[in-house]
Amino acid sequence: QVQLVESGGGSVQAGGSLRLSCAIYGTTIGTYYMHFGWFRQAPGLEREGVASIYPTSSTSYADSVKGRFFISKDNAKNTLYLQMNSLKPEDTGMYYCAADSSPRPPVNMRYRGQGTQVTISS
Repeated sequence: QVQLVESGGGSVQAGGSLRLSCAIYGTTIGTYYMHFGWFRQAPGLEREGVASIYPTSSTSYADSVKGRFFISKDNAKNTLYLQMNSLKPEDTGMYYCAADSSPRPPVNMRYRGQGTQVTISS
């Protein structure tokens, strides 16, 4: 059973940075068929895919975060990261790590963590 545990959320002012981590259990992040991603959900809004990283290590991003957020993985630590820069109040929400053995959007991935809260003040 795949388990994902997020950390690194917090409260920062607009313009600041945060790095989210996702510790992965039950599978290896370097496994050739595993896809990983991040999605977020703000109160009253639908879930939004933020970033994905594929087995080839290629990445994709939502337009709203492109150029500011960067997804990466550390095979040795079996950990997924989301570096978030130039944060805006609209980035506020609960951020979830997700994984799947098939290429799906992060919001539809089979496995997800409990989430970590990110709050950006203006």
